[in-house]
Amino acid sequence: MLYTIAHFLRDHLPWIWDLVDLLNSTLFSLRYGSRLRKVEADFLSQPVLDNKQMIYRVLPLRQVPTETLVDFFARQPEEAYRFFKPHGFDVNSIHKLQRNRAFLAYVLMDGSQVAGYCFNRSFFHGKGFRGRQVGIDYRGRGLGTLMNCLLNEIGFGIGLRLFETVNKDNLASYRSALSASHVKVLKEMEGNDLYLEILNE
Repeated sequence: MLYTIAHFLRDHLPWIWDLVDLLNSTLFSLRYGSRLRKVEADFLSQPVLDNKQMIYRVLPLRQVPTETLVDFFARQPEEAYRFFKPHGFDVNSIHKLQRNRAFLAYVLMDGSQVAGYCFNRSFFHGKGFRGRQVGIDYRGRGLGTLMNCLLNEIGFGIGLRLFETVNKDNLASYRSALSASHVKVLKEMEGNDLYLEILNE
């Protein structure tokens, strides 16, 4: 229900969505801010490895130049956006997300290059919704699964319940969601979408 309402507001009533976002950001920070700072301190201090033993730094969205992110999204092929449409990818949209304290987004950096992007879109009442995108040049290295694990560590670390929608036709994302987490299918939606709860086990 919350997922449906959120998407309706974002797509049809953006000015209301912006007000809700601002209120949620403030309330989320008041409730989870101190816990998030502690979890991020450990989380961001360690580099991570892909399945080819390449090393990546994990940076919070707010620390990555906006233009770098816009360029990353622009370089992805059109098919990458068939199932991935969580927000706008222009400068103004990314700026808003960087200021939103409830949008817990992280970027995998290979030197100065963005390799992957992931987020928990979080709500002050204790729910978060996962999403991720692996850069076209970094596919096949297990980064989707790696980012799911990172999102779980952050989300569960501060006490959120986590959810996700995955399309069964999006095989890479579907397999990544299942391999990184124990999940419970809450609902089968139109268009082959599955509404999942990520279990903290």
